Amino acid sequence: MKLNKKGKWLVTLLFLIVPILFIFNSLETQPTKKVPMPTKLNDLVEAKSKQLVNEAARKGIRVVITDDFRSAKDQNALYAQGRSSDGNVVTNARGGESYHNYGLAIDFALAAPGGEQLIWDMDYDGNGNSKSDWKEVVEIAKNLGFEWGGDWAKFKDYPHLQMSFGLTINDLQNGVRPSKNGVPTNLAMKDKIVKFFKEISNI
Repeated sequence: MKLNKKGKWLVTLLFLIVPILFIFNSLETQPTKKVPMPTKLNDLVEAKSKQLVNEAARKGIRVVITDDFRSAKDQNALYAQGRSSDGNVVTNARGGESYHNYGLAIDFALAAPGGEQLIWDMDYDGNGNSKSDWKEVVEIAKNLGFEWGGDWAKFKDYPHLQMSFGLTINDLQNGVRPSKNGVPTNLAMKDKIVKFFKEISNI
């Protein structure tokens, strides 16, 4: 079958695009230099977590952030809980295997109005609107861009919220970090290339 002028042009462009995408894909998982581990919560995640607390408060729900950035050392101590130390198993992630270790995750709980006691009851309806406060908070969080640990297929983590920015733990371990706007530079460039290719394919 003979290709028309447009078809030949697209085939040529495809041969140019594929190597470029391969290079950018390699950049995601292959570090070019040793990148230090974060030492605090990501700025965007911190801003969104404060927004979560404020938006929940407007619905009459008190949200308490119980955990945010966690060092690899602290992560290993948490991993040991229920294994080599007392307590229940609460995580399957060792140091460097959790989004908390990269400042990209928070944990939350609820608090009764005027009280300091934390609530993890997912059926609790403190604002009296016949809806689960917990699920209302999760809905707000998702609208802000958070992913919820309760959606995980395995080892559901109901208090856990994270912003992965499309990065896997493997990406993070290999030194890829979100930029100020939350998108890794190399991933943003790759997305632009993919978008461009899709657009010219429809010409």
